[in-house]
Amino acid sequence: MAQSDARYMAAAIALSERGRGRTGDNPNVGCIIVKNNIIVGRGWTQPGGRPHAEAMALAQAGKAAKGADIYVTMEPCAHESKRGPTCANLVKEAAPARVIVATLDIDERTRRQGIDRLGDAGISVSVGLLEQQAHRAMAGFFARMEKGRPHVTLKLALSLDGCIAMADGTSKWITSDRARAHAHLERARCDAILVGAGTVAADNPGLDVRLAGLEGRSPQPVVLGKAEVGDHWTEISEPQAIAELDQANWLLVEGGATTAASFLQADLVDRLLLYRAPIIIGGGLQGIGDIGIGSLDVAHGQWTRLDRRDLGNDVLEIYERAA
Repeated sequence: MAQSDARYMAAAIALSERGRGRTGDNPNVGCIIVKNNIIVGRGWTQPGGRPHAEAMALAQAGKAAKGADIYVTMEPCAHESKRGPTCANLVKEAAPARVIVATLDIDERTRRQGIDRLGDAGISVSVGLLEQQAHRAMAGFFARMEKGRPHVTLKLALSLDGCIAMADGTSKWITSDRARAHAHLERARCDAILVGAGTVAADNPGLDVRLAGLEGRSPQPVVLGKAEVGDHWTEISEPQAIAELDQANWLLVEGGATTAASFLQADLVDRLLLYRAPIIIGGGLQGIGDIGIGSLDVAHGQWTRLDRRDLGNDVLEIYERAA
């Protein structure tokens, strides 16, 4: 494939991120339509899961989609739905020259049926371009389909010596404004956000998004354990109960130490966000409680670092579970 194919697919993956945390239990797909090296259509899955990315991009492209190249991060859907037409049929009717797909749909109602329908119509179809990147961008959907639960990110704001608060519980603020702003952006990219009952009792957190323009993207608040919370909260009794969260592909776990440990011990964490402030507390409250590790051999090889960036004087490190 041409180098430009990878560039256009990367753009489609970036578009898919716009729908993250907004598509319910549907995948957040991105789609770009290119003709004569000009982008004539683009789309991403809309809030609630409809319209799909392909439908948005095709509506924008109109007749220009004929003979064009369509880049889509997941195989066009092929199963009938009362909520809208199948994307495989929409793409077939548009008669593009090529359809480049990053990854197959894991849903058995569509898997390979979408690309087969296009191939049978004489459209050139290829699969696998930037598959790992597309899979990561839609990890919430894949977690829901493969594991029966949301994709879980554990967020920790720590001192250099691994503390989240002073010994008396004082924790406002460990990290800087820039780090906290980034954490709020992460909230906006999730369907639900969870803290433990102890954190609710101590801090009475709002768990909303406080970034200008993104206030409407505050996730569903969830508490682990019994706590005095409002009716808009969801209460669960154990980490495994996240499987019962409705319309949630992406879950952000924010604390505290006991809650963090319970999710790690249950092997339910897919991604780590570690914000480190250049301070040493000494004798403070540790960010993670006992997770039952019996030897260092067990601890090694569990995590792969994806990114490291400076946020003012703070440092953010992002890890995902090792394959």
